[in-house]
Amino acid sequence: MTARRLERICVYCGSSPGRDAAYAAAARDVGRTLAEGGIGLVYGGGHVGLMGAVADAALEAGGAVTGIIPQALVDREIGHRGVRDLRVVGSMHERKLLMADLADGFVALPGGMGTLEELFEIYTWTQLGLQAKPLALLNVRGYYDGLIAFLDHAVAERFVTPAHRGMLVVAHDAGEVLEAFARWRAPDRPKWIDRGDT
Repeated sequence: MTARRLERICVYCGSSPGRDAAYAAAARDVGRTLAEGGIGLVYGGGHVGLMGAVADAALEAGGAVTGIIPQALVDREIGHRGVRDLRVVGSMHERKLLMADLADGFVALPGGMGTLEELFEIYTWTQLGLQAKPLALLNVRGYYDGLIAFLDHAVAERFVTPAHRGMLVVAHDAGEVLEAFARWRAPDRPKWIDRGDT
């Protein structure tokens, strides 16, 4: 089995730092690990919260960083001025599409509604077979325990197949993410369960 080549990884994460300092530490570890591995960072283009932490760490380690940010957020002065490859787009939809196009894999660090929305859009695209790139949750200090339990519940209630549940890697540090991504394969089965022929 040939290892998957990862040139860029998209990181979804909060624009706030969160209550626990472990979240920012994990973001910095991801940025540094990607840079040291020669893997470019694609992210939301901000200088605030965990977004700023992951970008700063990648830049400090000499990594390639691409930020994608809508003009409306640049106007609020949250764009990262230290990111040379900062691409300003017209909408959130354009932002997500460009991030997906540029990346070879996706990681969600702790975050709020925007992070979840971005993760679940790419998760759905993978489930539908519209893309076949690995994706992961970085479950820092159990932040995503409730979400993981919900996904397992969805499998038990037959709304999600075990194979599609298994596409989403759950990891605790950046090294574990990269190891899992090297082995990751998209499921070769339809998403539908008990579909009738009507």
